[in-house]
Amino acid sequence: MNKDDLAAKLKEMYPEIVEHSLDMELEFNADNNYWVVKLSKGDHRLHTLLDQKDAEACIEGTQCVYLGVQIGQFVKNFEYYA
Repeated sequence: MNKDDLAAKLKEMYPEIVEHSLDMELEFNADNNYWVVKLSKGDHRLHTLLDQKDAEACIEGTQCVYLGVQIGQFVKNFEYYA
C-alpha cells in the first residue's frame, strides 16, 4: 500500500474531506507501523494516527470508525469557528 492509494481511498470513504476542501497529508511511521493522517483547513489542524491494520482495512473497503469520528469532529470544529 502506498500513500496515494490510501489518500484516494480515504477521500472516497470520507467525502467530507473533499466537500469541505480539507488538506490531507499522510506520513508512514515505519518504526511504529502506523500512518499519521494530517488534516487542515485554514488555521485548524488535526493529526491522528491510523494503525497499519486499520489502513489495510480501509483499502479493502472497511470503514475506519475511529478515523471517521475524528474527521467528523474536525469538520464540526472548523465550521463552528468559521
